[in-house]
Amino acid sequence: MRSAPKGERMNICFLGRMNVGKSTLFNNLIGQEVAIVSDEPGTTTDPVAKRFELIPVGPVTIYDTAGYNDDSTIGKKRIKSSLKIINKSDLSIVVLDHEGISDIDVYYIDMLFKLEIPHIIIWNKSDINRINKSTMEFLKERDIDLVYCSKEDTNFDILKDKIRDNILKSRYKEKYLLKDLIKPNDIVVLVMPIDEAAPKGRIILPQMQVLREILDTKAIAICCTDTELVSVMKSLKKRANLIITDSQVLNEVIEKVPKDIFLTTFSILFARYKGNFEALFYGAKIINELKNDDKILIIEACAHHKTKDDIGTVKIPNWIQNYLGFSPIIVNICGSELPVDLETYKLVIFCGGCMLSRTEFVRRLNECECRGVTITNYGLIISEMNGVLDRVTKMFKQVGPI
Repeated sequence: MRSAPKGERMNICFLGRMNVGKSTLFNNLIGQEVAIVSDEPGTTTDPVAKRFELIPVGPVTIYDTAGYNDDSTIGKKRIKSSLKIINKSDLSIVVLDHEGISDIDVYYIDMLFKLEIPHIIIWNKSDINRINKSTMEFLKERDIDLVYCSKEDTNFDILKDKIRDNILKSRYKEKYLLKDLIKPNDIVVLVMPIDEAAPKGRIILPQMQVLREILDTKAIAICCTDTELVSVMKSLKKRANLIITDSQVLNEVIEKVPKDIFLTTFSILFARYKGNFEALFYGAKIINELKNDDKILIIEACAHHKTKDDIGTVKIPNWIQNYLGFSPIIVNICGSELPVDLETYKLVIFCGGCMLSRTEFVRRLNECECRGVTITNYGLIISEMNGVLDRVTKMFKQVGPI
């Protein structure tokens, strides 16, 4: 549970006004005193996170958030932090009490509907307060699940069942990185260059996840760097079925791979796995339509130490300028929030998104599409600039249209 990749965890958050009992419910649900509980309004400041094993869903992260009706200066900052949690949630639990449904509750519930986030309503302290008529009518109109909870009752098993059912019902259709592309005993060569950006003593998450799926499929994985690829291929008694390379060395690798062997990149596999692959695929082709004064936004999902040859801030901008023959306006950002001036960009280039859940990644894509901005990712844009985009996505056509 603790070693499950962050990007594969489901996220659940508690929402509600100050002092409705979110922290108590949070602690009772996970069976530990993690969140601070007090009668003093505004006790919860920054979101509190706890990893939890929810069978049969698997590993989840549950968040307790600050009250969304805190109008103080610091309260507004706390709410901003909570909004980041909401935006990456697979399920939200809204807590109400004897005050019933207020305008601020309706505002946040409407937000959940707009973001298509499944949600459950808890009527808290139900042992001392009956639910009022206006709240019942609201819930009936919206067809929202309701659970009665208090310190004394045993409804936490019911709540867990509701959480499980909502997540399983709303989960995306199961997708694979490459399980549907390979079969037992296939030989898959993984090209993993060791450079300044490679973490000492370990391999990066995309490589690790791809390697695990190869093993789960009972296929054979062979790992090497780009400089050893030719000797590795010559040493094989059986021809490789697929070669997967880091996008940064695609130009060097593609010259060494016969055209009758399937070839793709780790980043492209993640584009197919995480989001709307068709939009990302055709988004890469927009590079050919850019003009001198167009703006490009390059987004890294997670913070990391930047090297002198960093892929997002150095290599891709240089490759774009060399490919186009001029220097468009290129902006780099890091984190989960898209800029308020998103519409001013002609193209958005995401990283592979290995540290984002599919929910977070898809919401990013949806926001770009809703705001009329073209999107792609590192592997796809690099392949297009190398003139090999069709080749590195050829094998996907065996299992369905791009």
